[in-house]
Amino acid sequence: MILPLAGYRIVSAEQYGAGPYGTMFLAQLGADVIKIEPPAGGDTARAVGPHFLREAESLYFQSFNLNKRSLTLDLTRPEGQAVLHRIAERSHAVVNNLRGDIPDKLGLTYAALKPHNPAVVCAHLSAYGRDNPRARWPGYDYLMQAEAGFLSLTGEPDGPPTRMGLSMVDFMTGTMMTIGLLSALIAAKDTGIGRDVDVDLLSAAVHQLSYPAVWYLNQGDVTGRSPRSAHPSVTPSQMFRTADGWIFIMAQLPKFWTVLCERIGHPELAADERFATPAKRLANRDALTAELDAILGTAPTRAWLDALEGHLPVAPVFDVAQALDNPFLTETRMVDRVSHPDGDVRVLANPIRLDGERLPNRAGPLLGADTDAVLAEFGYGPEEVASLKGAGAV
Repeated sequence: MILPLAGYRIVSAEQYGAGPYGTMFLAQLGADVIKIEPPAGGDTARAVGPHFLREAESLYFQSFNLNKRSLTLDLTRPEGQAVLHRIAERSHAVVNNLRGDIPDKLGLTYAALKPHNPAVVCAHLSAYGRDNPRARWPGYDYLMQAEAGFLSLTGEPDGPPTRMGLSMVDFMTGTMMTIGLLSALIAAKDTGIGRDVDVDLLSAAVHQLSYPAVWYLNQGDVTGRSPRSAHPSVTPSQMFRTADGWIFIMAQLPKFWTVLCERIGHPELAADERFATPAKRLANRDALTAELDAILGTAPTRAWLDALEGHLPVAPVFDVAQALDNPFLTETRMVDRVSHPDGDVRVLANPIRLDGERLPNRAGPLLGADTDAVLAEFGYGPEEVASLKGAGAV
C-alpha cells in the first residue's frame, strides 16, 4: 500500500495522550514520526499502569504510539537544541503537546525554527493555549469536561455531575491538531512558508458543545441531562429495558417511529394521540418510556435486535469486554496484532481505510530504540553520538 504521507517527516516532543493520539494517525498514514522523549524516563505514558510489557513499557503507551520512532533528546541542553535544529532543517513539521508556556522556552515555535527551515510547520497542543493568562496552567481532559459543561450533560438527571468514561477531549483535540497541521503543510508545500498551528483542550471541548451551545447563545436554553442517556429533543432515542438487559433505540426520524411500532408488533402506538407527533412524543416521554419498557421487557435483547437491526437505528448496550469481543470487529478487521520485542500485542486498527484496506501497524518503540539510527540519518558519526550521550543530551 502506498501511504499518502510517505516522505513526510514529523518531529514530535509529546507525552501522555492527546498529542500522541493525533501524531499516531500521521504515522499510520505513512509519515515518519520521530518521537522526542527525555532521556530519563521518556514519555510519562510509558509508566502508566496497571499493565506492562516490561518495566516502564506500558500497554497504555502502545495505545497512542504505533508506527513511531523514539529519539531520546534533552531539549533543555544546548547540545539537544543543536540536534533539534539539524533535524528541523529536514523535517516538515515539529509538534508538541506541552504546557502553553513551554514551547517558547524549548525553541519549538515557528519563530525559533524558521531560521533553520522557513517551511516548517510548528503545531502546538496545550491545555489552555499559549497567549493568555492560563498559558502556564497544567490541565487534563477531565478538567476540560468539567469546565466545558460536559458533566452537566452526562448521567441521570437526579445523579451527580458525571464525566464521560473516556478521554474524548484528548482524542478530539489531537485529531483537530492533525487537521490544522495537515492544512498548514499543504500551504507550506505551495508557498515555502510555515507557521504556528495552535489548538487547546478547553477550546476543543467547548467547540464540542455544538448545538446545545448555539441553543444557549441564541435562546438562553440550557440543555440538561435526560433520563436513560436520551437525546435532549427527540424521542424515542434512548435506552430501554429488555428481559435480560438494555437496548439503545434511536428513532430520530418520523419514519423510524412508524417502523419501530410495526417491528415490535404494536402498530397501535403510532396512532396513539399522545405519541402522534415528535413534539407530543417528547412531551410524553415518560409515558412512552413506560409503554416501550413493558413491551421490550417481554423478550431478551438479542430477540429485539434480530427484529430491528437494519430496519431502524438500534444497538446493544455492551460493556468493554462485549464490545471488543464483538464478532463484527473481527469481520471488519478492527482489531490488529503487532510484534513487540516482548511478544505480540493486540491493538486497535486505525478507523481510516484506504482503497478498502486497513492501515498497516507496527508496535510502539522502546524508549530510545531509534536514537542512534535517527542521529546517523542526520549526519552524526559514532564519536559525535558518543559525545552527545556522554553529555546527557541523548
